[in-house]
Amino acid sequence: MTTKTALITGASSGIGETTALKLHGLGYTVYAAARRTDRLRKLADRGIHPLAMDVTDDDSMRAGIERVTAETGRIDVLVNNAGYGSYGAIEDVPLSEARYQFEVNVFGAMRLAQLALPHMRAQHSGTIINITSMGGKIHTPLGGWYHGTKFALEALSDCLRMEVKPFGIDVVVIEPGGIKTEWGTIAAAHLRKASTTGPYLEQADAVATSMTSETNTKRMSPPTVIADTIAKAVTARRPKTRYATGFGARPMITLRRILPDRGFDTFIARATGLPRN
Repeated sequence: MTTKTALITGASSGIGETTALKLHGLGYTVYAAARRTDRLRKLADRGIHPLAMDVTDDDSMRAGIERVTAETGRIDVLVNNAGYGSYGAIEDVPLSEARYQFEVNVFGAMRLAQLALPHMRAQHSGTIINITSMGGKIHTPLGGWYHGTKFALEALSDCLRMEVKPFGIDVVVIEPGGIKTEWGTIAAAHLRKASTTGPYLEQADAVATSMTSETNTKRMSPPTVIADTIAKAVTARRPKTRYATGFGARPMITLRRILPDRGFDTFIARATGLPRN
């Protein structure tokens, strides 16, 4: 039996690192990709292949796919996990930062899919896992550029799923809720940098405080919840098209579906402690 191969981006910590360990434990040959390979030493010690990759650099992505396929002859699973949250009022965030957010969260993922697909089509099998977020189904104040990337990745995944189905390839969306990773700290830092002065100051302070509060942090799910879900998807004969999991994911997505727009706005404003008019 041929050993299956998985490539995971954003594997230096959190969801990516945990998923690499999970799939390795299931017998996959795993390539863990990140910009900084020094942060992949723990995975390398476990027999996982570290791979230097910048998902905003086409040459880097090409070289990564070429190495995986040259060394193993195949690619069975692509987990597009690399991403970050860039928060700040839409008016405040420089377009250069907004574009970079899309480069990392959307274009990097889809470019890797483009590069992996010829190999998956040739073997008439494969699974592309796109990590979006419950933020790809809901909205929060001062998160417009981030939510925009996740909504876009959801739509692209749906279209791609239909396009590659005839070739025996699955496209699966994973929609994490609150997970104990570096995400919240990074998003709050971007928010404070973008909107801590000017007309959005009060909103920015409330949202950043909510993101990093001890109460919220304690409620979050461990990254293993997402790793286990990814493992379930890639080993299923017929995986679901999307999995919402982790703290708050299912109830928040359901609430967004049943509440009218302004009703959901009010709920989110209260949940994030926004100042009242």
